Amino acid sequence: MTLPPARSHGNVRVWTLPTGPLQENAVLVASADQKGFLFDPGDDAERILQLVKDTGVTVEAILLTHAHFDHIGAVQPVREALRVPVHLHPADLPLYTNAHAAAARWNLPFNQPEAPEHQISQGQTFRAGDLKLTARELAGHAPGHVVFVGDGFVVAGDTLFAGGIGRTDLPGGNHQQLISGIQQELFTLPEDTAVYAGHGPATTIGREKQTNPFMR
Repeated sequence: MTLPPARSHGNVRVWTLPTGPLQENAVLVASADQKGFLFDPGDDAERILQLVKDTGVTVEAILLTHAHFDHIGAVQPVREALRVPVHLHPADLPLYTNAHAAAARWNLPFNQPEAPEHQISQGQTFRAGDLKLTARELAGHAPGHVVFVGDGFVVAGDTLFAGGIGRTDLPGGNHQQLISGIQQELFTLPEDTAVYAGHGPATTIGREKQTNPFMR
């Protein structure tokens, strides 16, 4: 597998790997001492594990932005291979538990993962080496959706995309809640903050403030 290029934010590096038929972005974030976190392993477990191996990153935990099936399809094989715990906001546990049924509605194969070990709460911090991330609740696409804010970047899941926002017509969705959450939790970040979305290319807070048609 060709290693995707890393983007640097100070001493922190970020890799994004599109996975599965819905091209969901698994994200790997690491500190200078090669310790880090894996976000949203959605599919293609072997490719994700190869990314971890090729980068030399020691993954401390799997952090989930939310529990739609396309973001958790590789959780079980990856957690078993890396021997790491899984963290999820409790409001998304029903989505997590029933993800196999959601995938079946799309006629897509799915490996239902076992329950997460830990809950995520507003303002919770995650540290690995000199990497520090803060969880912020941002519901609307999913009831327990969270984003993870680092120094100069945010792992945003399916909240804010380059030129778009997350769907709100799925069970538990709320359009106004998503818009308000983006304004409060993301648009208050510095404009040069990089946004690593759950699908598609990275963008910046400033670019989306100026050009995102859903946020005008």
